[in-house]
Amino acid sequence: MNRITRYQVVLASLATVAALNFGVSAEEKAVPQKTASQPTAVKAEFNPVQAALADIASLEVGKNDWPQWGGSRYKNNTPPGTNIPTEWDVNEGTNIKWKVPIGSQSYGNPIVANGKVFLGTNNGKGYIKRFPDSVDLGCLIAFDEKDGTFLWQHSNPKLPTGRVHDWPLQGICCSPYVDGERLWYVTSRGEVACLDTKGFYDGKNDGPYKAEPNENTDEADVIWLYDMMGEQGVSQHNMCSCSVTCQGDILFVNTSNGLDASHINLPAPNAPSFMAMNRDTGEVLWTDKSPGTNILHGQWSSPTFAEIAGVPQVIFGGGDGWLYSFAPAGDGKGNSKMLWKFDCNPKDSKWVLGGSGTRNNIIATPVIYDDLLYIAVGQDPEHGEGIGNMYCLNPAGAEGDVSPTLVVDKDGNPVPHRRLQALDADEGEKEIPNEKSIVVWHFDELDANKDGEIDYEEEMHRACGTATIKDDLLYIADFSGIVYCLDAKAADEEKNPTLYWTYDMFSPAWGSPLVVDGKVYIGDEDGDLSIFEHSKEKKQINEIYMEDSIKSTPIVANNVLYIMTLNTLYAISPDGK
Repeated sequence: MNRITRYQVVLASLATVAALNFGVSAEEKAVPQKTASQPTAVKAEFNPVQAALADIASLEVGKNDWPQWGGSRYKNNTPPGTNIPTEWDVNEGTNIKWKVPIGSQSYGNPIVANGKVFLGTNNGKGYIKRFPDSVDLGCLIAFDEKDGTFLWQHSNPKLPTGRVHDWPLQGICCSPYVDGERLWYVTSRGEVACLDTKGFYDGKNDGPYKAEPNENTDEADVIWLYDMMGEQGVSQHNMCSCSVTCQGDILFVNTSNGLDASHINLPAPNAPSFMAMNRDTGEVLWTDKSPGTNILHGQWSSPTFAEIAGVPQVIFGGGDGWLYSFAPAGDGKGNSKMLWKFDCNPKDSKWVLGGSGTRNNIIATPVIYDDLLYIAVGQDPEHGEGIGNMYCLNPAGAEGDVSPTLVVDKDGNPVPHRRLQALDADEGEKEIPNEKSIVVWHFDELDANKDGEIDYEEEMHRACGTATIKDDLLYIADFSGIVYCLDAKAADEEKNPTLYWTYDMFSPAWGSPLVVDGKVYIGDEDGDLSIFEHSKEKKQINEIYMEDSIKSTPIVANNVLYIMTLNTLYAISPDGK
């Protein structure tokens, strides 16, 4: 598909989603009042499954594939599915279609496209003969969707600089993006890689990259590689992890630029945090370093794309705890073009070395639902539990700094953002309301049971995972192991959301919920997969032990449920068929 055709397909997809979002024409919206012959237009109920399928239809993949993290560019994990199992047995094989061993530590969520399953892990299985399992690698592995047969692997030797850039045994921590016969992902070595999904099974070494060590069918065929460390001076902290996304032929990447081993110094303050590339050639179109010297630790969030109120935008979570929105094509002169930015932390929050503070960065992915944006903040899991914040935002027409408040000094002059703490009350600084704020609601704590106290389950804690939303019900699990069900839109006068129910898994949640077939699935570090009814009422259906930690997110593709533990990928279907 050429660039013009692909762009037309994308525009058609966006038009379909716009129709799903609004359900009425501009003329219908303009009707001033109800009359006997002209009833007032009613906004159609938003369907995120249809929105995802419309977006997926713009790609050269199966109509019910799940070809990137979150399935679509909106990152809302709500695939289609019917009769998805709520019971299975990993030992007896009940409802297990197939299972395959993967690495020993697996975080790179599976995706499914064109008959293959792709995931990121380490070399704990040792699929490649020249790399036995004693060799530590970052591995992007392809399996046959039909039966789990191993196909090929892209192997990434550890960086010589060690754990400051490439933490031992962590492997590939992101998900790839697939369109047609091409796959894009960020390697553990800080490279953006474009691979041939057919590998060498087609008997060709596609290029321009021709430096593969061999052309064995069990190894990857690389199309191009871009070294962000070598070309852009990026210094990733501990690992490089970004699940890329695209608009047309523009690929969006978070570089993972961060601190050094001291957790104080920023080795590359002028290196970009965000990049846009031509996905066919690897050419860099624009870069942006907006978080600058305010990066708190690392930058491991992934970008989201949407067209909101007619404005196409790519949204990044920065390592300074801010969201940044950019025009996808930049300014037309090779530079970034920022549309708006939003501080996801209270101004009096403070970053403290080691994670004991109250200021957080962003690990979760921004989610788009019915033209609203949802984001939660968190920290490196090594920092443990802590207080958090979650926001629902309305970016329509947003420009500039759209945070809830601004900081001014004692004379009323604006104070630039500072890394450790934005507000210094001892110096006479204060917060003032921001008339440009885009907050719909903010959840930090909420006395949902009206007993005059804030219970542990009524607080939002740090989150690594991303929200999932359907039928205006939002689900998210935090790193303290609390699952929340909130109203995605409703808020009171103080911009508090409605909290319907919570559930304590008594174990940290690293991943995100799956909402499918009237059910909610979420895994935890202890290896339990909890299943609930998709409902305002808390109704737990089952809890199934998967025999190893679940640090990824369940998905459904082509009516098969995929669950990845640290060492095994399971394909689950009714009667195992």
